[in-house]
Amino acid sequence: MNTRITKSTMLVALLGLSSQLFAQETPTTSGRFSPTQFRTWSVGVHGGLLTPRTIFGNSNHQFQTPSEHIGYGGYIKKQILPQLGIQADFLTGKVEELRLATGTDASGNTIYAANTGYKTNIQWSGALSAVWNVANININQENAILTPYLKAGAGYMSSGATTTPNTQDAGYYREGWFVPVGAGLKLGVAKGINIDLGYDVNFVKSAKFDGFNTGSNDRFAYAHAGLEFALGSKDKPQLQNYSSLANLRKQSAEESAELRRALSTAEQNAQRDREQYAKDLGDDDNDGVANKFDKCPGTPSGTVVDGSGCPIKVQREVIKETKVITEADRKVVRDAISNLEFDLGKSTIRSKSYATLNRVAGLLVEKNFSLKLAGHTDNTGSRELNLRLSKERAEAVRAYLVSQGANASRIEATGYGPDQPIATNKTAAGRQQNRRVEFTLY
Repeated sequence: MNTRITKSTMLVALLGLSSQLFAQETPTTSGRFSPTQFRTWSVGVHGGLLTPRTIFGNSNHQFQTPSEHIGYGGYIKKQILPQLGIQADFLTGKVEELRLATGTDASGNTIYAANTGYKTNIQWSGALSAVWNVANININQENAILTPYLKAGAGYMSSGATTTPNTQDAGYYREGWFVPVGAGLKLGVAKGINIDLGYDVNFVKSAKFDGFNTGSNDRFAYAHAGLEFALGSKDKPQLQNYSSLANLRKQSAEESAELRRALSTAEQNAQRDREQYAKDLGDDDNDGVANKFDKCPGTPSGTVVDGSGCPIKVQREVIKETKVITEADRKVVRDAISNLEFDLGKSTIRSKSYATLNRVAGLLVEKNFSLKLAGHTDNTGSRELNLRLSKERAEAVRAYLVSQGANASRIEATGYGPDQPIATNKTAAGRQQNRRVEFTLY
C-alpha cells in the first residue's frame, strides 16, 4: 500500500511539472529600449554509459570487473532564473558487474569466481532536480556559448537484478528512492539548441540494487551526451543561455550611437538656423527692410520703399512740424503693448492684437508720428536665438503697421534680446515682464 502511494505521489509531481510546457511565457527582464521575453521551457534527450564505477569508487567491492552498458533518457526543464532551473529527468538502462569474490587464497589474495556477477535492469526512473548554472561564458554575444552547471535532486525508480549464482533477493523488480547529483556543461551550437555533456552519480537508497544485500547502499554513474531544444518562439532568447554582460555591452553601444546621432543632428540644425538667421535678417538691397520681410528684393539704392520693401509710387511730401504727444496718444500705445501677443516661440502676431495695433496705425497716419519698436526677451534659451526672435517680433509689428497705412520710413524696429531686462529672470512673473515689445512715440 505504501509503495503504491509513494509511486503515485512521484508521478503526480512529474506530470504537474510537464503539464505547463506550452503555457504562455511572460517578460522576464527589461532592456533599455523594450521589454525582453525569454524561452524558459526546454526538452532534452541523451545517451551514454551506465556503470557501477563512480568517482567515489564502486558501491560493492565484492566484484572484480565493472561492466559498462548503454543508457538513455530525457528531461523536461523549466528555467526560473538565468542561473536556476527545475528539471524532470527520465532514465533507463542496465548496470552490471562480473566475477564475485568467493574467498582468499593462502597468501591472503581475494579469489574471484568465474561466471558470477549481477546485471540490474533499470525498468524506469524519474527524478526532480535543481540545476544551477555556474556561469554564462560569453561577453560578446547575448547567447552564451559555454554554460557549466551543477545539479542535485531526488528520484524514484523501478529496477530488478539478475544474479549469478541466484540469490534470495534477485529475480524481481523493486521500487525505491535514489539521489542524483551531477555536473556538466552545455555548448550553444545554435539559437535555442545546446549540446549537453554531463556526468551523474546516483545514490540508491537501498543495499539490494545489485541483488546482493551487503549492508551498504549502492550507487552507479551515468556519463552522457545529448541535445537540448528550447521551446517557444525562435525570436526569443533562451533564458539559461542569456548573457547579461553581452546585453549591457550592446545597450551601451546603441546608446552611444544614439547620442552621437543626436549631437550631429543638433549641430546640423544649429548651423542651418545660423545660416537662415543671417539670410533672413540681412538687407541685400540696403533699402532698410530685412530680407525676410522684403517683398520686392533688389530695389535700386536710394529708392524710397514701404514696410514691405516695395517702392512707393507717390512720394509723400514731408512736412516738418512740431508734434504734441497727448495722454490719449500714449494710452493708445499702452493699450497696444498690453494686448500684443505672439505665437509661442514665433514672430506671428495673434489676431486678438489687431484691434489695438490698428489704432496705433491710425494714430501714426493721422498725426504723422514716428515710432520706435524695441523687442525684448527673457534669458531662456541661447542669446543668439533670443536676439533673432526679438528682432523678428519688432519687424513683424512694423510690417503690420505699414500694411495698415503707416509710413515705413517713420518706423524703426530693433531687437535687444535678453540684454535689457526690466525684472528678474529668476521667476516666471519676471520673465513674463521681460518678454515685451516697447513702443516709443516721437
